[in-house]
Amino acid sequence: MADEFQLESYLARIAYRGPLAPDLATLAALQAAHVDALPFEALDPLMGRLVHVDLPSVQQKLVLGRRGGYCFEQNVLFQAALEAIGFKVNGLTGRVRWRSAPSDPLGPRQHMMLLVEVDGHPHLVDVGFGICMMDAPIRLEIGPEQQTPMGTFRIGTWDGLYTVSAKQPAGWRMMYAFDLAPQIHADYVLGSWYTSTSPNVPATHTLMMERVEPRVRHKLVSRRYQRQARDGEVIEERIIESAGELGRLIDDIFRVTPPVPVEDIWARTSS
Repeated sequence: MADEFQLESYLARIAYRGPLAPDLATLAALQAAHVDALPFEALDPLMGRLVHVDLPSVQQKLVLGRRGGYCFEQNVLFQAALEAIGFKVNGLTGRVRWRSAPSDPLGPRQHMMLLVEVDGHPHLVDVGFGICMMDAPIRLEIGPEQQTPMGTFRIGTWDGLYTVSAKQPAGWRMMYAFDLAPQIHADYVLGSWYTSTSPNVPATHTLMMERVEPRVRHKLVSRRYQRQARDGEVIEERIIESAGELGRLIDDIFRVTPPVPVEDIWARTSS
């Protein structure tokens, strides 16, 4: 059926050939393969195109097409894959704090992530936070620093909520705040609609792409491209000077075929 999850196609898309047991080693390997093969990109919201987060649409775009996606698309897909393998997964939503001051009020639930139970322990799993993508699961344990191959993260609490923060060159930076209330698909539809249409959300007016390889993070914001080492250390930075250069970067580094001519994307960006 069209709405059934196509596990073999997904595994081929992310080039994963390892074990498929519902254990922590498999979960970590799948997450690393996913964020390498399926970049964060929000080209559809940027270009005013509709974003659909039902599983058939997400599979068609990310698995069968040469596209990435943003948090709702990425984590809907990853949840389906994990459940097909036998993991116990709950979908969650969070309130993004990356650009917020501590005194700023909470925003809407505009981010999706997953809670995965492995060996009796809950783990936060997120393949779609497109300014600092997580390349491995972290335990839902308050306090300790938790290292992944490309980052260092920490679970905390704030204003009665859990938080997850990332270590950056300038210090710790809160990514989002969340609770453990399980969400249903209708919650994702609403959150995705807001995220893909509101002028208050960067995805609708700022070109953003990110891909995480085993030893390097590629990040594109507007016309600024960076290669980063772990914890956000910048090892290369350059300004993209033309639509042609942007097209080559999107094709070669992010491995995405844009849904519109690259000249149209260029016209929506700024230096």
